[in-house]
Amino acid sequence: MTDETTAGERPGDPGPRGWRAAAGAALYGPGGFYRRPEGPAGHFRTSVHASPLFARAVARLLCRVDAALGRPAVLDFVDLGAGRGELTRGVLAALPAGVAARTRAYAVEIAGRPAGLDGRIDWRSEIPDTVTGLLFANEWLDNVPVDVVEADAAGVPRLVLVAEDGSERLGEPVTGAAADWLARWWPLPAEAGLRAEIGLPRDEAWAAAVARVARGLAVAVDYAHTLDTRPPFGTLTGFREGRETAPVPDGSCDITAHVALDACAAAPNAVAPPRTPSAPARAPSDPAQGTPGTARELPSPRLLTQRAALHALDITGVRPPLALASTDPAGYVRALASAGEAAELTAAGGLGDFGWLLQPVGVPDPLGPGPRAP
Repeated sequence: MTDETTAGERPGDPGPRGWRAAAGAALYGPGGFYRRPEGPAGHFRTSVHASPLFARAVARLLCRVDAALGRPAVLDFVDLGAGRGELTRGVLAALPAGVAARTRAYAVEIAGRPAGLDGRIDWRSEIPDTVTGLLFANEWLDNVPVDVVEADAAGVPRLVLVAEDGSERLGEPVTGAAADWLARWWPLPAEAGLRAEIGLPRDEAWAAAVARVARGLAVAVDYAHTLDTRPPFGTLTGFREGRETAPVPDGSCDITAHVALDACAAAPNAVAPPRTPSAPARAPSDPAQGTPGTARELPSPRLLTQRAALHALDITGVRPPLALASTDPAGYVRALASAGEAAELTAAGGLGDFGWLLQPVGVPDPLGPGPRAP
C-alpha cells in the first residue's frame, strides 16, 4: 500500500510483507484456508449456520426486491462468498414456488462446487456481469484482505509487515491513496502503538460488486464499525476450529478484520470501479485491469444493524403466547424454538449488532424509510 517497495514485498521474497499480501496468499492461494474441503463452517459459525430463519429472511428480502422490480421473468439471486452454498440452498427452499421458478441462483466462491449441491444453483468463482435482483454478501468483506498500519514512536503511521509465523515489524510510512484513506476514514492520533486497518481494498471490492447490479439491491452483512467507533488497536484476528486465535498467515486459520462499513457505503458513488469482464468471489478487482467504468448516480445507501434489518423482515424473537401451549402443544414448542433462534440472530452484543449495508439500484429501498448512510 506504500509507494516504496520494502523488504519482503517483492514477488518471491520469503521475508515479511504487508498483511494484505500475506493474508491474501494464506486465504486464497494454493492450499489456502478458503480452498480447504471443510469450508468456513468447519471453523466459525455465521448467521447462516445459526438458524434457517436467516435464509428465510433473505428469501423475504428477495421477494420484496422482486416486487420492486415488477416481477421480472428472470430474478437473480447472488450469494457472494457462498461458503459451501448453505445460504443459497436455504433461500431457494424458502421462496414461494412461483418466485423460485423464476429465480436464477448464483453461489460465488473460489472453492470448487460441493458434491450434491442443488442443480438449480450456478456455482462460479466470479460475480455475473449483470445482476437484476439481489446481490447478498454475508461476511464477505471482512475476508477481503487489508493492510495494517501502526503509529511509531514519533506517531507516524507505518505499514505493519508480517512473516509467515505471524511475527511482525514496522515497515515504511504509509503514503499515497492508503494515506488519503486513513486520513478520511480512520485518522490515527499521534500515539505510539495505535493501529488501523486500511479498508480501501474493501471499498473497491464493494464498488465493483455494486457495479454488477443493473437493477435491484446489493447488501453487505458483516462485523462493522463506523468513524465514531473505530477501535484504537484494530480488529485483526484469526479463527480456527471454532475458536478465536492469533492471526498467522500460513493457511491454517481464517484471517479477518471488522469492516469500516461507512467507507464501503460511500465507495460506489465516489469511485468508478473497473469494469472487468467479471468480479471475483472474494479478492477485490485489480484497478490496473480493464477500463474505467461509467460513473452512475446511485440512491443513498443505508446502514442499519442486523437486529433492525431482521425485525423489518419479520424476524423478531417474540415468544409465542402461552395459551398456544394448551391448544397446540407441538406448535408451541416449534414456535418457542423459532423464537429462540430469532433471539440469537438479533441479540444485542452478538449477531444482532452486525452491520447491514443496503445499496438500492434503480428501485426503492425494500426495507422502507430509515436512517441513511453518511
